[in-house]
Amino acid sequence: RMDQALLLVRNELPAQGLRLAAVSGACYQCLYEFLVFVPPSNGSLRKPGTAAVMVDTQHPLTLLLNGSVGDRELCKIQYHFGEFGNYSLVVKTLSTSTKTVSCDLVINEGPINSYLPILFAFLVYMGILAILIVGRLFMKIDPVRNWVYKKLNPRETDRLINSELGSPNTTDSVSSDPTPRLWSTASRQRLRSLDTFRGLSLIIMVFVNYGGGKYWFFKHESWNGKLHFPSALFSRFVFIMGTSISLSLSSMLRWGSSKRKVLGKILWRSFLLILLGIIVVNPNYCLGPLSWDNLRIPGVLQRLGFTYLVVAALELLFTRAGTESGTLEMPCPALQDILPYWPQWIFILMLEVIWLCLTFLLPVPGCPRGYLGPGGIGDFGNYPNCTGGAAGYIDRLLLGEKRIYQHPSSSVIYQTTMPYDPEGILGTINTIFMAFLGLQAGKIILFYKDQHKQIMSRFFIWSIVMGVISAILTKCSKEEGFIPINKNLWSISYVTTMSCFAFILLLLIYYLVDVKRLWSGAPFFYPGMNSILVYIGHEVFENYFPFKWKMQDSQSHAEHLTQNLTATTLWVIISYLLYKRRIFWKI
Repeated sequence: RMDQALLLVRNELPAQGLRLAAVSGACYQCLYEFLVFVPPSNGSLRKPGTAAVMVDTQHPLTLLLNGSVGDRELCKIQYHFGEFGNYSLVVKTLSTSTKTVSCDLVINEGPINSYLPILFAFLVYMGILAILIVGRLFMKIDPVRNWVYKKLNPRETDRLINSELGSPNTTDSVSSDPTPRLWSTASRQRLRSLDTFRGLSLIIMVFVNYGGGKYWFFKHESWNGKLHFPSALFSRFVFIMGTSISLSLSSMLRWGSSKRKVLGKILWRSFLLILLGIIVVNPNYCLGPLSWDNLRIPGVLQRLGFTYLVVAALELLFTRAGTESGTLEMPCPALQDILPYWPQWIFILMLEVIWLCLTFLLPVPGCPRGYLGPGGIGDFGNYPNCTGGAAGYIDRLLLGEKRIYQHPSSSVIYQTTMPYDPEGILGTINTIFMAFLGLQAGKIILFYKDQHKQIMSRFFIWSIVMGVISAILTKCSKEEGFIPINKNLWSISYVTTMSCFAFILLLLIYYLVDVKRLWSGAPFFYPGMNSILVYIGHEVFENYFPFKWKMQDSQSHAEHLTQNLTATTLWVIISYLLYKRRIFWKI
């Protein structure tokens, strides 16, 4: 099967059988998992004992061979098997006098290169991009542009040339529909970099949710550690939501909306997001028809809705007239986007203190205090039912085991059996902190409007500060830090690390899209303008054609990648068509 290889173990030892066990290199402090027993060889017939077993190819494995007599360790081998490879492990005695045992790994049939479909897909998309760029350059040539428009619509060629391709005269302006002109003006005033940032995160999220070609590195990390694509996507979405909150609330208040009216909109939008998450986008459908007994309460939209409620209300409550315009006197002008909002920072710091106290001081039955591990076979199997420590315990206590996520990413490598929800209650505190850091990015844009160097320099400074905090919390280690980076827990180090990269990414996109205008933001700009519709749509229609179809070979990365990229591209096209028709679903 996918991500597996065949291992044939040949036992040429006449006196004893073999016990083969293995542990994944991605499994921290894990117990060895028994794989197969290999019988001893038949000395009289000179026939070795054999056994076949499937081994994982996603991560390097450590194979441990013990003899059945005295359970003595005979050999230990570290090897990264290749997908669909065929291997033999030959165990024999080198010297009858010393009883030295050798273990030789032989490749019977080489593995396939499962990454070729990614390379091919990359070349296809780069080819399409090159064609679009060349076409755009040709369209800047007047004769070519006029010829194309003449072929497309010969009756209106003159009008198109005079109005859309040239400088419109007064008659054209009066007779034409004023709505497009107003729309284009609004579009220019809107920061395209924010929608591009949101759309980029969303489209990669859609691709990953559809399966990511069934490649292991497009899946969520089992527990602590490596920053894959999936680990950063939701956090970026939360970050840019915070940025949008700052800009949208400022705009509404500037145009005369009362705080009470704005608060009503905040409450209504939060309620709708939570409702959509619980009723429409609920992954526990596989447990049967939705009912209160198995309805998953936490979720992505639920967390977004609650985070939006807290951060938007916090911003609305402590917004002061004159801060953005610079009319208030500041003791330190360099901190003018921070000091006026000191009550917000006090509130956020209090939330972080609560998270730290609950995480490290709350007693969890049967678990060590402050436990941050995955449970299962991790930590040498000492705490199998402690998945997530205090975070998992709070969810199971307040929501019930059946109303949280049933298949956490830790269940694959760490073989955990306890349900655990990565969008649970305790992690929401740090999600609020992540959105608040995005809110800070929005304030920078407001306070230093059109001062591009100031905006980019402050983005860079915030990125450095968050990166330094992450380095201290993690000790620059995957597992040995004070608080490891963990997306499942939404640990504080995860938030600071993700915000470090988010500030840098926003800086780059802002520079390319809004400062130098070297990139229009396409195609990510379009789904960024319709993010709620695309997210809910891709969840609801996930199992319907043309987003999914029956495969010829379900164990082929190429087919999965083709299907997942097709579905993701379709949502980009849909969002583009909706944008051209000016259809936007706002909550």
